[in-house]
Amino acid sequence: MQAPGRERRAELEAICRDLHLRLRPRETPPGFRVEFRRFAALNNFIRRRDGAIHLLVSDILADAPREVLASLACILLSKLLREPVPAECRRRYREYVSRDDVQRALRAARAERGRKRMGPPKGRYYDLEKLFERLNERYFKGALAKPRLGWSPRASRRRLGHYDAAHGTIVLSRILDGPGVPEFVVEYVLFHEMLHAVHPTRQSGTRREVHTKEFQEAERRFPRLAEAREWLERL
Repeated sequence: MQAPGRERRAELEAICRDLHLRLRPRETPPGFRVEFRRFAALNNFIRRRDGAIHLLVSDILADAPREVLASLACILLSKLLREPVPAECRRRYREYVSRDDVQRALRAARAERGRKRMGPPKGRYYDLEKLFERLNERYFKGALAKPRLGWSPRASRRRLGHYDAAHGTIVLSRILDGPGVPEFVVEYVLFHEMLHAVHPTRQSGTRREVHTKEFQEAERRFPRLAEAREWLERL
């Protein structure tokens, strides 16, 4: 992706000045500075600095239609000025970033630019590679390609597992690699993330369906599903 030109930045700066005049008609608009950044995710930021308002926008949006950039500017500026964000701006922006081509560009950016922090698959108590091979044979007839497996650098209770399609990884929280954690619980969390590789997130308009009907049906094949979920709720 080529760096966005000066004309594109100037266009978004002009949009911001017009929006500021509408939101604050009695104030003289400040200067606006727009930069398109090579973020690994669809991140966009706004802040005041040195008497001007700075926008840092993902370069994935560099070729977005004018109305989409206007919606993004409306969202960011409204938040900065503590004004209600118009629902139409949210809708138009979400519809655009939900498009298949934008999502493909986002995944490519994550794979190219992002770093995946993870430990080795062999923990103190559980070896994720051995568990993966067992689950693969039992539930997928050995046909599931093995991603990179590893334990998280930190022991998180909030995120027990994560499948990252862009990097081809499954990471489990290190909090599960302990002597008091039953093996079937670790198996369940790993199995859950393996299912994400088989049943990816489905996009329906602006709605993302993470756990599809097919995903949930496949998950019910785990014999100790209810017991594992109950144990994790007490973690």
